[in-house]
Amino acid sequence: MTTDEERNKRFRAALEHLAPGRHVLDIGTGADLVWARESVRAGARQVTAIEVMEDSFRQAAANLPAYSLEDRATLLLGESTSLAFAPRADVCVAEIIGSFASAEGAAAVLADARNRHLVPDGVIVPHRAVTRAAAVCLADILGEQHVAFAAESIPYLQSIFNWNTSPFDVRLRIENASPDALVSESAEIESLDFNGTLHTAQQTTTCLAIQRSGRIDGVLAWLQLWCLSDDEPLDALRMKTNWASIYCPLFQEPVPVEPGDTLDLVFASSLGADGVHPDYQLSATLHTADGRTHNGSLESPHRGAHFRTHPVYRLLFPAP
Repeated sequence: MTTDEERNKRFRAALEHLAPGRHVLDIGTGADLVWARESVRAGARQVTAIEVMEDSFRQAAANLPAYSLEDRATLLLGESTSLAFAPRADVCVAEIIGSFASAEGAAAVLADARNRHLVPDGVIVPHRAVTRAAAVCLADILGEQHVAFAAESIPYLQSIFNWNTSPFDVRLRIENASPDALVSESAEIESLDFNGTLHTAQQTTTCLAIQRSGRIDGVLAWLQLWCLSDDEPLDALRMKTNWASIYCPLFQEPVPVEPGDTLDLVFASSLGADGVHPDYQLSATLHTADGRTHNGSLESPHRGAHFRTHPVYRLLFPAP
């Protein structure tokens, strides 16, 4: 993510505006202490940087002298939801936003940060994150490409299965998906207002109007992100960024659609067993001009349980 300029320029601009003279909390600082460094460069008087991964923490500690942060930054090891420190910070910066906006636990982590780590009028960066969705057909997204995982993702996939103790239907990241693949209008299905009312569970019902002839078997979801309230948002579908889109299979086979058809979509999120990362449920009813209805659904928990529930997963994970 350090090379993601669409992301970096927005976070940097927010810190230049908010950090001068203030105490900044950097959650998930990483080995390179990126936002701790940027906060100091922007004029923060003090930075508290938190890192949960021990290897990254040790590297960050080794990097403190190289970045001349020893007198301005305090580095803590652990989860921000478990740690306590004083005094409270004025600004919190956290790049824990997923391709589904809440997927990395941003809602729970930053709600806790607001309650325990920030002064009453403290500010969070980013300001807002939204997940948008539109109807698509996976074959139209992929074009001539076969349904397969990228070779470089296989070791990571295996590590996820090891962590889960068994294979499951992972969320399907689509790199460089084209907006031309969208068959319907798009709508917000998830909204995280980090400086307003922040919900750790939510349910959204929306109706997507089909805009062109085609076929659909699911929806494509992607991130929009504001680091300041009056920002131009980062749009992960239409800008060059390391956030990918997520394809969510809903129907067992593609369904032909025409303009005037509608897709009723219900998106729900609730905190998973760890109390931080959400589980997701999507359900859909497609109404076509011939009077027929087509129902589909997807369950996508943080810790996987379901396996080979849709044809795309049976292609990706053929039965032995």
